[in-house]
Amino acid sequence: MEIFLARTQGFCAGVASAIDIVELALKTYGTPLYVYHDIVHNTSVVNDMKNRGVIFVEDLNDVPEGARIIFSAHGVPPGIINNAKARHLKFVDATCPLVTKVHKEAVKFSNQNMDTVLIGHVGHQELVGTSGYVHPNLLHIIEDEKDVDQLHIDAQKTVAYITQTTLSVDETKGIIEKLKQKFPKLMAPPRSDICYATQNRQDAVKELAKICDVIIICGSPHSSNSNRLRETGQQQGVSSHIVDTAKELNISILKDKTKIGLSSGASVPRYLVDAIIKKIKTHYPETIVHEFENPEKNIVFPVLQFKE
Repeated sequence: MEIFLARTQGFCAGVASAIDIVELALKTYGTPLYVYHDIVHNTSVVNDMKNRGVIFVEDLNDVPEGARIIFSAHGVPPGIINNAKARHLKFVDATCPLVTKVHKEAVKFSNQNMDTVLIGHVGHQELVGTSGYVHPNLLHIIEDEKDVDQLHIDAQKTVAYITQTTLSVDETKGIIEKLKQKFPKLMAPPRSDICYATQNRQDAVKELAKICDVIIICGSPHSSNSNRLRETGQQQGVSSHIVDTAKELNISILKDKTKIGLSSGASVPRYLVDAIIKKIKTHYPETIVHEFENPEKNIVFPVLQFKE
């Protein structure tokens, strides 16, 4: 049995930055410390913070006036920030800089009075946040190619599009091509909104699919980028499975397999991957693990120090 670890996996710079912000706030201020939404979409990370006194909320009204709160890496709409100011909350915005880039594009297109198509998964926190930066009368949310047919916008108008940062690169390509066919004057963002980390992780899974006969993705079920990794492996014709922790791994899926591809979502700590390796080795003691240099190892988003 051989395990091949994806070249790029685990924490991206945006996730690492958001987690560092919470850790620094705990160290500097202690508890109570509130976080709006899950800081990142990983069950183990969130539970660890809960065990140390961090309180996660879905409604700012659950936060006492004047308390300290951190906004998650997925971003929040402007209304939440205005509400926090009105309630005198001491807030830190841990939005990933690459999500903030999409927010700025949304504002720019709205200021130019352009109908803006937002591609993403309805209900996802990032999509909710980005929606708030588009004028309501100009906002059109779609999830797939079929939704393009339901867009009732004059085909002769200049229409812009933006996307959630954690989508499937291949899936989004088809949606954008269909938008171009429907709207000849389609305006694209200056650069792709799908972040480098999402693309790198999907490319790394495609590499695994060339040599492996089964792929395991470590990631939480509500993590968009983790689910896209599983889909990427499946689309390459390799049986692919997503598990939140080693406990969820059904070892029977490895029967008659010799080469296991193992990757993890952008919000998954390394110890969860190591636990999966350990479980496999318990059943297959002769397993060899292959690991490769991570091309993202020097990418870091700086975290500002807090004042006491």
